[in-house]
Amino acid sequence: MTNPHSEVRADVIVLGAGIVGVSTALHLQMRGRDVVLIDRRGAGEETSHGNAGLIERSSVIPYGFPRDLRTVLLYALNLSADVRSDWRFLPRIAPWLWQFWRESTPKSLKKAAADMLPLIEQSVAEHELLMAEAGLLGQLRRTGWIEAFRSLKSLDQAAKNAAALETYGLHFDILDGKTLRQREPHTSETLIGGIHWRDPATVPDPGGLVKGYAALFLRRGGRFVQGEARTLQQDGIEWTVRSQDGLIRAREAVVALGPWSDTVLRPLGYRVPLAVKRGYHVHFRAKAGSILHHPIVDVDGGFLLAPMTRGIRLTTGVEFAHRDSAPTPLQLDRTEPLAREIFPLEERTDPQPWMGARPCLPDMRPVIGAAPRHTGLWCAFGHNHHGLTLGPVTGRLLAEMMTGRETFTDPRPYSIARFTP
Repeated sequence: MTNPHSEVRADVIVLGAGIVGVSTALHLQMRGRDVVLIDRRGAGEETSHGNAGLIERSSVIPYGFPRDLRTVLLYALNLSADVRSDWRFLPRIAPWLWQFWRESTPKSLKKAAADMLPLIEQSVAEHELLMAEAGLLGQLRRTGWIEAFRSLKSLDQAAKNAAALETYGLHFDILDGKTLRQREPHTSETLIGGIHWRDPATVPDPGGLVKGYAALFLRRGGRFVQGEARTLQQDGIEWTVRSQDGLIRAREAVVALGPWSDTVLRPLGYRVPLAVKRGYHVHFRAKAGSILHHPIVDVDGGFLLAPMTRGIRLTTGVEFAHRDSAPTPLQLDRTEPLAREIFPLEERTDPQPWMGARPCLPDMRPVIGAAPRHTGLWCAFGHNHHGLTLGPVTGRLLAEMMTGRETFTDPRPYSIARFTP
């Protein structure tokens, strides 16, 4: 039986065992720090569990707010499958959306892309490093993903957008219907073409990958305990958190709680405009003899299909709703018939759809670095749609900062001070 009066000491407490927290713990451990990792659940069981498995090396331009009126109206009226809003929640999130819109001008997006590029460029390499150490390289698929289209107009516009990215050195192929079906023979002719992005990598079980990284952390002497992050307190020159193993004490603490990060930072006086974009997934069996080789985004349909360990995963776009409100998987119901139009699916294999919340900041940059008002408090959260992609590279950058090493890139664009001076 756990002694509630016992104390555990470490160099660093890392709050949150998603991909960002586990990666940070590993990188600190590599640099000689004694780390305790804390979460209320197991590793990789929240937001990190339910994504599309993309390590998105090709997403050099952040996902901004649409600038054309037609798209805005489709989203606002819930007429598009890829974005849905709970109208009751919109008044609460309206200031955030306004700031997001202001940050999405072409000039601002260009600056955001420049700030994010050093992280995006290293994303696959940093995963490869951790996967090799964890004995998981066999899970890495270097086949890229396919952006597919139902209309020639959509394909032509996407090809123009892709051509504009050639200065970033990305590798991609423009596919007509014939070449698309050479790469994905079991897709239907509903898809008239696509773009095959070849630089990204994918994994078939994102949650399992995080658990594999956590297992490496434990094998190397790290400690993982269950606890409540909201009990974080500063006690003199130390930080404390209550856990099932008693009181955890350390000179430094890292907040890597994804969409729950503000619940810890707000009581400490930090007002960060953190919002969530909820998303859903469900798995299907493929019909006998049917194989999907790459993740496919049906751009016109507003969903993604990905070959996963548990079957074909259908993932939705964005739902703007309160983080803790009941699931409303209407986007899955709307997109499932569209998914069946492009690939032969059997029945669902999950008893209930999964729901997760992507932690998002309106300027499309994460928070990585020191909390300026408290000695020994550090942050790593708000990676928008790219938590899996950027987890290991974030862990490396933060560990370099915390251990006084030269950082591989300038960390100032990710400072929390841009929101909280």
